[in-house]
Amino acid sequence: MKCSRCSREAVYFQRHSGRHLCRKHFVEDFIRRVKRNIRKYRMITRNERIAIAMSGGKDSVVLAHVLKSLYGDRRDIELVAITVDEGIANYRPPTVETAKEVCRELDIEHHIVSFRDEIGLELDEMVEKGERNACAYCGVFRKYLLNRTARELGANKLATGHNLDDETQTILLNFLQSDVERLARLIPSRVQEGLVLRIKPLREIYEKEVVLYALLHNLPVSLDECPYSRTPVRAVVRDFLYDFENRYPGRKFSVLRSFETLIPCLREMYPQIDLRRCEVCGEPTPKRVCQACELKAELGLLGPEVSEGNDTDQA
Repeated sequence: MKCSRCSREAVYFQRHSGRHLCRKHFVEDFIRRVKRNIRKYRMITRNERIAIAMSGGKDSVVLAHVLKSLYGDRRDIELVAITVDEGIANYRPPTVETAKEVCRELDIEHHIVSFRDEIGLELDEMVEKGERNACAYCGVFRKYLLNRTARELGANKLATGHNLDDETQTILLNFLQSDVERLARLIPSRVQEGLVLRIKPLREIYEKEVVLYALLHNLPVSLDECPYSRTPVRAVVRDFLYDFENRYPGRKFSVLRSFETLIPCLREMYPQIDLRRCEVCGEPTPKRVCQACELKAELGLLGPEVSEGNDTDQA
């Protein structure tokens, strides 16, 4: 099949637009949408130090490659990568090596922090010792370490590799679980002291397009899933959206656009609250003690009195 824009052989059929795209025009369209998304939300401006959450998976690898190609020659933009090693046997070690390799090839400053060194236990040990599921520990501690490390490195933005599939799954999942307040927090209205603002340059790119971009640029692609990622509810939402998109191409964009239309209303209903400093670790939190320290206390890494009073002293 020929490209819809030239006579070259197509490498991709973009179902939501009905176009066949060759390598050149696929990459151009990919970059155009990333740049448009960055401009739309002013994700990256002048004189900024951008920390990239570099897991070593396909999304973070592509994100690093794209940001390097867009801003690598800008003297006022600095890129630095942060890898969080959660401690997941047979899964995380290979991706950590991939992260090292990619950062070395792209000449991006790279920092690795681990649950073992910073929290006191690896994720595998937390699951065995604690009473919560893996994602509950991983989500909190990853965000905690990414924010703290990015701030310590002087970054004013933290870029994550969330793609269109990730975003629409999160939007629909929060809606189905009636967690409208969490929806309002997906795009913060203002910067808060101690909290590095997160940006998602790939949020309008399909997951399959991220994979194709990686393959076309000979970037390392691991399609292995985290052994703890099979969360039942999210899996159902993911499968529903895949099927819905296959039947009606472009519906993931419809979900995203509907959410963006609701943002002003959500912000009015749930205004962004001021954060305070955690009384234990000093990290920003809406409560007296942050969630990371609460979980540490549950795991016996801090005294049990740490979380007392949190339910009644809300900011």
